[in-house]
Amino acid sequence: MREQPAELGDGEVLALVQASWPAAVDRVEHLPVGFGAHHWRATVGDLPAYFVTYDRFGERHSPASLEAAYAGVSALSFALDFAVAPLPSASGRCTVPVAGGALSVTLWVAGERAGDGPLASRADAEESARQLARLHARPPAASLPRWAPLVGPDLADTLAARLADPSVWDLGPFGARARAALQTHLDDVARWTAAYHRLAGEAADRPWVPTHGEPHTRNLVRTLAGPLRLVDWESLKVAPRERDLRTLVDSGHADLADPHGPMLELFDLEWRLDEVSQYAAWFAAPHTGNDSDRVAVEGLVEELERPEWSPPA
Repeated sequence: MREQPAELGDGEVLALVQASWPAAVDRVEHLPVGFGAHHWRATVGDLPAYFVTYDRFGERHSPASLEAAYAGVSALSFALDFAVAPLPSASGRCTVPVAGGALSVTLWVAGERAGDGPLASRADAEESARQLARLHARPPAASLPRWAPLVGPDLADTLAARLADPSVWDLGPFGARARAALQTHLDDVARWTAAYHRLAGEAADRPWVPTHGEPHTRNLVRTLAGPLRLVDWESLKVAPRERDLRTLVDSGHADLADPHGPMLELFDLEWRLDEVSQYAAWFAAPHTGNDSDRVAVEGLVEELERPEWSPPA
């Protein structure tokens, strides 16, 4: 997120990191990066050493599910050298509760993200495809979270009821724009949701494997030595492998993925509908028009207006 969380200050983060991880951290600095979670750079002797993440609990994660995801990738990372996994705390757990969520810590990875959209090159696509194939080949531990639909079949009805009250959308500067966009596409949301749940039923008949969930270029870090590292594993779940293949396909490298078309459509719809659901709740609540709000309203409009999925040529 672009702004610091109101409920958690730098001093509390620093104290918790110093108490819970065996590291001589002397300073933390909030980073205006990512979206959904909050992040800090933790330094030792003025050099970046750790990356600290604060995930809030809510509809997406409970304390148990977040710990299961992070503990899962910590176990997988012994076989997957590209996975940047959380470090165990002094208690042995990967997460430490604080405020309305939990902190986790990874080693700092020196480099830059691989992009902000399509994969930059065929070489990047081949490396990403190899990494995902290795992940998908791992036996799924019983403790890993399992995928289930993120939005209910009544999403359009819920939105329609909320849209019927204009006062709900007067709580911040972007409410009216969000309401207008949602009203325009309400029938589309109903159609997308029906297709999503039909395809979710078909997913039970597909092979299920460990999946990252969001292996897009913003979660790929190009290290100084060259190899790509995959970060942000909070969405780790056992699911059909197509959950991880959208970036490869959308970047023009479907031949590296060998995807099952209906499952690609399922997870394209999931991304769209989950974004719409979360952003609708965001703008039917008080907001100030800060940088995160601006990113969110543009994200809502983009998901409502982008072309519908079609099979790769």
